[in-house]
Amino acid sequence: MDGNEPMSPGTALERKLAETGMPRKELAQRTGVTEKHISTVINGARGISSSFARKLGYVFADANADTSYWLRIQTDYDAWQEQLKEEKQVTDAELAILKPLHEIIEFSIERGWMHNGCGDTAKVLQLRSLLGISNLTLITKVTYNAAYRAQVTDNITADPYVLFAWQRLCEKETEGIVSDQVPNIAHLKSSIPDIKKLMNTTFSQAVEDIQRILCECGIAFSVVRNFRGAPVQGFIKQIPGKSLIMCLTNRGKRADSFWFTLFHEIGHVLHGDYTTRFVDFDSVEGDNERNADQFAQDTLINRRAYSDFIRTPNCVTWPGIETFAMQEGIPAWIVLGRLQKDKILDWSHYADRIPHYELSEITNS
Repeated sequence: MDGNEPMSPGTALERKLAETGMPRKELAQRTGVTEKHISTVINGARGISSSFARKLGYVFADANADTSYWLRIQTDYDAWQEQLKEEKQVTDAELAILKPLHEIIEFSIERGWMHNGCGDTAKVLQLRSLLGISNLTLITKVTYNAAYRAQVTDNITADPYVLFAWQRLCEKETEGIVSDQVPNIAHLKSSIPDIKKLMNTTFSQAVEDIQRILCECGIAFSVVRNFRGAPVQGFIKQIPGKSLIMCLTNRGKRADSFWFTLFHEIGHVLHGDYTTRFVDFDSVEGDNERNADQFAQDTLINRRAYSDFIRTPNCVTWPGIETFAMQEGIPAWIVLGRLQKDKILDWSHYADRIPHYELSEITNS
């Protein structure tokens, strides 16, 4: 509840009578009901039915209170009363779910999807609406029709409530981008070189241009904040008959990881993986994972050229890395990230050479 109790139908009627100077008896005569009927509405013992609302609409047509006005007054008040009942029925089990979702709640308030200044029971009701579920305890029973890439290790675990909520946030973040265009795979494939060139721009510019290019391909793209409990790097969901949603997080903030994940997800789209629900965990081997990884690696760096390069002593020197990157037309930190991932170099080698992306760099992030 936001603290703003709507005006009751009885109060609205009483005020309209005072405003127009009409006695209750006269209103009863004009509407064809008893004076007792009028009194019970004003006293709150009776609501305004649709037929009575129509009669009041005729009577107060010149007082800015047509039929829709009275129906709206009654509907708003009924919704308020129903919400009061629902708040009383919120269980401790649902209230407990607010704890793992506290970051989601704070973010949703910042975005304007939820309002603050209310109690926990009201937050539960708001989350139900935001997440599209009648009871938060049902979240673990939902089979979410989407594919996402996650990283789960001994030190990193996934919380089903946070993960479910994060996927919903992806849908919210891309609402303004979604179009009726279905994914154009051929156009996406031909756009890869243009997307790849964006690695040489700023993070903000790259995201803006990626969003534009992918939108032309029927893909709504956004970079969404990551949350504890949702160790997700990428998310894909098909909206039947409409565009595809693709969202990335910025976990770890490394620029090379961002671009690898982007092309990994694009690889899934090109391979048609988005038509099947799956969880793409870093720690799990599978054809989808291997194929998407290979696509990302080969897109970022020519496979044969890289194979030749790592056979040279220059592959472990920064000047050698820069020279090879220049030949391939890619940033040197892309090559460095690949060498680290392949354990040719330690993660600490030239660590300061890899840019770190901040979500604050993106407009409206």
